Amino acid sequence: MALESLMVPLGTPAPDFSLPDLDGAPHARDDYLGGPGLLVVFACNHCPYVKHIEAAFGEIVDGLDAMPVVAICTNDADAYPDDAPVRLRDQAIRAGWTFPYLIDTTQEVGRAFGAACTPDFFLYDAKLELAYRGAFDESTPGNGKPLTGNDLRNAIESVLAGKPVGEPHRPSMGCSIKWRD
Repeated sequence: MALESLMVPLGTPAPDFSLPDLDGAPHARDDYLGGPGLLVVFACNHCPYVKHIEAAFGEIVDGLDAMPVVAICTNDADAYPDDAPVRLRDQAIRAGWTFPYLIDTTQEVGRAFGAACTPDFFLYDAKLELAYRGAFDESTPGNGKPLTGNDLRNAIESVLAGKPVGEPHRPSMGCSIKWRD
């Protein structure tokens, strides 16, 4: 079911987290203190909205290597086996993702961020305060609009330059997070 992001208030501090990546190595919010910021994307392997942007997203963030990026899969992998870690690894390879892909098995981190859909983007500034939440661009599967990543790219460039990201921010749209009952 398609859903829009919740549009968490700007300035919200990045929630604390510590999650394993696909190799079991831990990654925590505090690993990014003192840096230029952090881009967190809630993603999964099975969602057509994520598949639609995954390669372009990988290219954009590889081109902006100054901004740390992590992807988090919060989906219930028992109910959605395509989102199990082995399939997430396949996705990362397919999409050319070189950033950590984290597993949120308890779903506590997804809830703390206010994640609602995949993809759901949260861009934090150097103080790890929310500077942008919203869409990759105007393109969605089947709407015919070009896949540019301009909304997210412009937001990242603003944060890296120490500038606020101009409003309005258009919500991201995608598959709903697959929460456990």
